[in-house]
Amino acid sequence: MTTPIETLEFQSEARQLLQLMIHSIYSNKDTFLRELVSNASDALDKLRLEAYRDKDLEADTTDLHITLESDPAERTLTVRDNGIGMTREEVVALIGTIAKSGTADFLTKLKEAKDAAASQDLIGQFGVGFYASFMVADKVTLVTRKAGSAEGVRWESDGEGTYTIQEVEDAPQGTAVTLHLKPEDAEDHLYDYTSPAKIREIVKKYSDFITWPIRMAGEGEDAAPETVNSMKALWARSSSEVSEDEYHEFYKHVSHDWQDPLETIRLQAEGTFEYQALLFLPSHAPMDLFLRERKRGVQLYVKRVFIMDDCESLVPEYLRFVKGVVDAQDLSLNVSREILQQDRQIQLIRRRLVKKVLSTVKTMMTADAEKYATFWREFGRAVKEGLLDDFENREAILEISSFASTNDAEKPTSLRDYVSRMKEGQEHIYFMTGESRSAIENSPHMEAFRAKGFEVLVLTDPIDEMWVDGVGGFDGKQFQSIAKGQVDLESEEDKKSTEVAREQQKKDFEGLLSWMGTALGEDVKEVRLSSRLTTSPACIVGDTHDLTPTLEKMYRAMGQELPPIKRILELNPDHGLVTGLREAHTARPDDAGLAETAELLYGMALLAEGGELADPARFIKLLAGRLEKTL
Repeated sequence: MTTPIETLEFQSEARQLLQLMIHSIYSNKDTFLRELVSNASDALDKLRLEAYRDKDLEADTTDLHITLESDPAERTLTVRDNGIGMTREEVVALIGTIAKSGTADFLTKLKEAKDAAASQDLIGQFGVGFYASFMVADKVTLVTRKAGSAEGVRWESDGEGTYTIQEVEDAPQGTAVTLHLKPEDAEDHLYDYTSPAKIREIVKKYSDFITWPIRMAGEGEDAAPETVNSMKALWARSSSEVSEDEYHEFYKHVSHDWQDPLETIRLQAEGTFEYQALLFLPSHAPMDLFLRERKRGVQLYVKRVFIMDDCESLVPEYLRFVKGVVDAQDLSLNVSREILQQDRQIQLIRRRLVKKVLSTVKTMMTADAEKYATFWREFGRAVKEGLLDDFENREAILEISSFASTNDAEKPTSLRDYVSRMKEGQEHIYFMTGESRSAIENSPHMEAFRAKGFEVLVLTDPIDEMWVDGVGGFDGKQFQSIAKGQVDLESEEDKKSTEVAREQQKKDFEGLLSWMGTALGEDVKEVRLSSRLTTSPACIVGDTHDLTPTLEKMYRAMGQELPPIKRILELNPDHGLVTGLREAHTARPDDAGLAETAELLYGMALLAEGGELADPARFIKLLAGRLEKTL
């Protein structure tokens, strides 16, 4: 009895990605086999784990393996496993659509890529797996049966927009992917993938470490099937036995990335409890690094038995980009995600892994500055999230952090280097947060710091708004926002020489400050003289412990109710506009137009820091009126 064949359409993003693969711009087409073998290995891992957890599962697990079958006459290559298999719904969900965040962004960036190399890198960021088959095949047929179910499924497509699917009887447990290969074309890097020698070469290069046997027909008619991979877990071998290329291929297997990793990290613990870890720092950030629905974590094994793919308990959120494997010796094979969150051994392993990753990056800072610069450019924003919640490693995170600063327009600085350049008598690490470097550099708050040669950290990442207030300081030096509180940049000697003049200034401006404080009372909590301005007439600053406007906006956007936060207006006592307003107020205290001038002065200060006017139309009207009188 045959079941009807349905023809379905690929999801639009999947269709576009298939077209890219069919007309592949990726020169190394051999990697299609790595992707298919990797998928087969995952299916075997999942079946073994499911069989541990469900003792009633009707599935044969006595000889789990991957088989590669080639037919030169028919020009087909089949990758077969007897693993977990798929239901019809899973086939449609996993192959008919790309259920992966950021796919649309990927396609957009791919179209914008100027050359083939850039396009390859982008493809690598999405680990396209099964779709890689269409680099070498005109048609792909997949037959699968979920372990424990009776019905199988047959899927077939030429990658041109539709696929067929039907239920089949007598399908073996697991999945078989048959590629109907394109003609050989060495110029286009399409080789004879039915050749046993070529298949062995690819397996040895990319999949030798797969922990399941990969079998091929032996030489000669009566020869037994031959296992073509060594099956040695890389993390269990000494580093002297493993080449850098092998580490790189293993990374690509666990991460589904097509680029080499930036750094390889090995860790082995013996004693009270034993475990081995092989971790990798990628060379580029995945597209979904800052998306909520992304997956994170490293693979967890227990005594070489695969337990789970994304073990979140082993790496904190801010190190979510770390890939690799942890193999623990003393955990239960039935351990669940919920149990892992509470498990003492897992927590201890996690602490060791975090410290090892951070110390590796610290070593990278001095040993390979270029590699560190790549790491920080790709992952710095994520790493800084750890300053908010990883109190134990806060100092270590600060040590490996880099920030833009006024010391060098191009090169970021470490805090250690900033402290080494501090002026004699300087007690604070000065910083300013903002939307962009240009906005910060052109801010009135920067004037006195620039004039006196004080270095200021330029913090433009949204996360910077959140951690700077919570982190007290670094190396005994406190962080100080140049846009908050009082600023005192004068030496004790300077203060003594200007003390009399400053006292006189306070008396001279006392009336103006009091009057403006009342006139602008709805908008500001205080009007005072500034020591941070040299050329601008006024600026707006926050009290020492107030939220910044950006942070206030972020909280309101998240739906949090906040009381109105009034800020402080500071006036430059040496600016002609301010001295002119003081003189006018002294001469004409009842002049209604002076209140409008004070309002304009406040609005100008608000705009200068990139703030938003409460009533733009009124500001324009007042400004236009004043300009008209000057003509």
